[in-house]
Amino acid sequence: MKYQRLTVSFVLVFVIGICITQAEARKPNFLFIFADDQAYDTIRSHGQHEIHTPNLDRLVSSGLTFTHAYNQGGYHGAVCVASRTMLNTGLYLWNARAAEGKLKSEYQAKGMMWSQLLGKAGYESYFTGKWHVKADTNVIFTKAQNVRGGMPNQTKEGYNRPIDGKPDPWSPYDPKFGGFWKGGKHWSEVVGDDAVEFLGHAAKRDNPFFMYIAFNAPHDPRQAPKKFVDMYPINKIALPEPFMPEYPWKDAMGCGKGLRDEKLAPFPRTERSVKINRQEYYAIITHMDEQIGRILDALDKTGKADNTYIFFTADHGLGCGHHGLMGKQNVFDHSIRVPFMIAGPGVAKNKKNSAPIYMQDVMPTTLELAGVDKPDYVQFESLMPLVKGEKKQSRDAIYSAYVNKQRAVTMGDWKYITYPTAKKELLFNLKSDPWETKDLAGDSAHTSRIADMKARLQQLQKETGDTLDLDAPVPVKKPRKKKTK
Repeated sequence: MKYQRLTVSFVLVFVIGICITQAEARKPNFLFIFADDQAYDTIRSHGQHEIHTPNLDRLVSSGLTFTHAYNQGGYHGAVCVASRTMLNTGLYLWNARAAEGKLKSEYQAKGMMWSQLLGKAGYESYFTGKWHVKADTNVIFTKAQNVRGGMPNQTKEGYNRPIDGKPDPWSPYDPKFGGFWKGGKHWSEVVGDDAVEFLGHAAKRDNPFFMYIAFNAPHDPRQAPKKFVDMYPINKIALPEPFMPEYPWKDAMGCGKGLRDEKLAPFPRTERSVKINRQEYYAIITHMDEQIGRILDALDKTGKADNTYIFFTADHGLGCGHHGLMGKQNVFDHSIRVPFMIAGPGVAKNKKNSAPIYMQDVMPTTLELAGVDKPDYVQFESLMPLVKGEKKQSRDAIYSAYVNKQRAVTMGDWKYITYPTAKKELLFNLKSDPWETKDLAGDSAHTSRIADMKARLQQLQKETGDTLDLDAPVPVKKPRKKKTK
């Protein structure tokens, strides 16, 4: 009798184990592909006909594009840190900043990070590339490799260039300048190799996988093999809108000559310097696009593509010449809007959705698809009601911020920007003026609109943990240097 009970128990455990394995196998896989510094308007099928992105175009045609995806902004110059911290915790901007110092001791320790939530649901999680979050990838992912820091090293020759009338001291395809070339193989190619290798491994296993594939590209130094640079002759590159030698409010918005990103091109901006920066921007995006193609091909070979959701987005956009700005430390659309595509089971093909979303909404979206209840602390929203057509939009307004210098709110066709410390307000109609060139704030016809939008912005400040008083901003204090004896 004793042995019969043991046999029955063993059979039950065995059957339950099989059922759990089969249930996990039915869960969808997730391939999350992440770019760095890629603006929303840098995909050919989105209407940017100067650039070549055949594999990103492939994703556009095979899935749904959210045309108005945003990052909320940054709490210091490395905007990518804020973006990625929000992404992996699910917290809005200033709440993410408050949590940043305790990511390891609290969020990581309690299994609250994105990859850990999926891991608890049976997912094998994999990471390669740029991390830049204060948590340990070796703890929160099943496997992590070639984990990179914030950016490849930019040599002194890569700044303040090119200067009209002088030879360019830097080359995007010369390995002697290090950067993406450090280690003997371009970092984008390393990420591509890693992803392809993992997919080969995943093809032999039954448990669902979550891949977090994070390119450092197209962040500067914008380096790519010569053949990609040669695809973009300078005389075929248009100046960005609006072209400005210098943005008049750059100092008030914290984007002056001392900001690292803004040092990449000389002041005042020249047509040649901006075009060359854009040439290199396009080249590194096309080179990254080639690696994405390799990853998509490898996924197809696994036989699991039909049960895999693919997400592509970027941490934030980039000025790269728009408004005379080179960096992303601003709240213009070129720097806060990003590409966002989703393809997978049940997702409409070659469709676009103009509902405003945050790119960090991808995190709770995967939780819903995996059957994981969204934790109370996660503030971002699943996109599935929009994907399924159950909702037309999930938000009426988009909040944007950069340190204590800039705040903005976008509502429908209208965008209100304030530079609080300079007491400067701007208003744009994005439908008629998508590049934000015509400030309407001085028109008395819009006085009530500005008041309403400012009030909505102040409501959003509370949701994001933003304590800045727009009417009496307090300058950020720099830490005092300790005196050495």
